[in-house]
Amino acid sequence: MRSLIFDPFSGAAGDMILASLIGLGADREKVREVIESAVDVTVSVGSADKRGIRAVDVKIHAPRETHHRHYHDLVDVIKSAGLPPAVEQSALGVFAIMAEAESGVHGVPLEELHFHEVGQNDALADVIGSCYAIHEIAADAVLCTPANVGGGKVKAAHGMMSVPAPATLEILKQGGLLFYGSGSRELLTPTGAALLAYFAKPVENIPRGQVISVGYGAGDADTEDPNVLRAILMDMHDTLSRDTIEVLETNVDDVTGEVLGNLFDRLLSAGARDVTITAAIMKKGRSGHIIKVITKPQDSDNVARVLMKETGTLGVRVIPTKHRYIADRRMEKVPVVLRGEEFDVPVKIAQDRTGEILHMSAEYEDCRRIAEKVKLPLKEVMRRVEEEAWERFA
Repeated sequence: MRSLIFDPFSGAAGDMILASLIGLGADREKVREVIESAVDVTVSVGSADKRGIRAVDVKIHAPRETHHRHYHDLVDVIKSAGLPPAVEQSALGVFAIMAEAESGVHGVPLEELHFHEVGQNDALADVIGSCYAIHEIAADAVLCTPANVGGGKVKAAHGMMSVPAPATLEILKQGGLLFYGSGSRELLTPTGAALLAYFAKPVENIPRGQVISVGYGAGDADTEDPNVLRAILMDMHDTLSRDTIEVLETNVDDVTGEVLGNLFDRLLSAGARDVTITAAIMKKGRSGHIIKVITKPQDSDNVARVLMKETGTLGVRVIPTKHRYIADRRMEKVPVVLRGEEFDVPVKIAQDRTGEILHMSAEYEDCRRIAEKVKLPLKEVMRRVEEEAWERFA
């Protein structure tokens, strides 16, 4: 599986995304032709040295604009540009994300919304060029590691704002992208955030695979660290992560149900990843139980000791180290309104290494407390939370 991974450790802007894709191998002449035929700009592609990293540097030269476009003006420009259908659809989708974010922040209906910086020709060029380049690269999956939004304050059309700017933060929320803040200037722009939110699924780390090519896109500013966006094209052989475990097992025939019930908590506290107790018939027809524990190899000794102390068993079998496939997991808080009251409920999201979501489950204890408070059945609370999670993150 060919996967395109954006690694925005120094943030991202529209021109940085476009430059990184050209660095990966997108045809710069075709990209230039598509942009210049769609928007009144001139595109130059060169190189820049950013703290020792050689990066592609894209400059968009546009006539000075004094008016601000409305959202419907941008839609008209894109639809009349004669773009390939997939590129047109993507460009419209990216601007729809930005428009919805601006509309939500300012409380202005979409039909009345006007853009400032992101409505200028250079932003249009960045979006159209990036959409074309991504479709040309034709990866099976597009992923994004946590984005550095920067820090400090940024000057916007409405005054000084803390980083991330409100529209950028809204885009991050809508897209479910992972992010953090480091530095003293804005590193992630609304255009960069919208492109990543539209195309990419969030991952915690760069997944395992073989590198096909790497591209670096230069940012405008010279910062303390290399101001570049890294894009990696990889061949990922596995879509699921692997984990190493050991299985501990013992038979008991003289342990009460109360002791077995307490055993679960003790084993999990000692490092067990999962515990299974199965009823069995032992020698001489006695009823008993088979206790099976999954644990990491480094925790096996401690878990086995707890198992022996709590049950009195004289031996614990160790099934040699095994590899297992696992889904990557992350926790997100999902807002849900129940009986007129809003709650933020933790939801566990399981996904493969391409970012495809496999399963979502609301946290039981939180849902139980909410169910008691609002006098709703637990299963109804969990259903509502998980439906909202699928709507928000899928």
